Amino acid sequence: MRIADPRSRPLPWLLRPFFGRQRRRFGTELLPARVWATVPPLYLALAGFYAALERRGSPLPPALRSLVQLRVSQINHCPFCVDLNASLAAERGLAVDKALAVAEWRDHPAFDARERAALEYAEAMTHSGPGVDDALVARVREHFDEAALVELTALVAFQNLSSKFNAALDIPPQGLCVVRR
Repeated sequence: MRIADPRSRPLPWLLRPFFGRQRRRFGTELLPARVWATVPPLYLALAGFYAALERRGSPLPPALRSLVQLRVSQINHCPFCVDLNASLAAERGLAVDKALAVAEWRDHPAFDARERAALEYAEAMTHSGPGVDDALVARVREHFDEAALVELTALVAFQNLSSKFNAALDIPPQGLCVVRR
């Protein structure tokens, strides 16, 4: 890791409930969250953004969110994010084989047209270069209404923020996802 281990610093009182929930859910505190908590206003803003994306009323099904997050994490070379998002994918009932095949979504038969559109959009937003064009947005709109398109865009942007942050600081995976076949 490219900064001092933040777990050696005490947490501000206002963040302690957030980290208590993490310990209950994952059995440990998430290292990137502790890094973000170095600057509490940044952590609170990030946590609020993530909570909005993960709400029950999201127009994006949880398994689709996991596929998108996994693919962005792979592209951005974030081992922690791949670990966490693979664990969440399993929690959300996504088949292990499908999660493992997300990098080959274009040619793999397990992906439907809606998932392919979302993954193509995620890749276009993530890769440097031409990015998203009108033709791609038209293809995505065949599967997603306006609110879902905005939410998909926010999800990809969030995962890019998170995975680029973690990759830049060389935050290691925490062994959250254990693949069992």
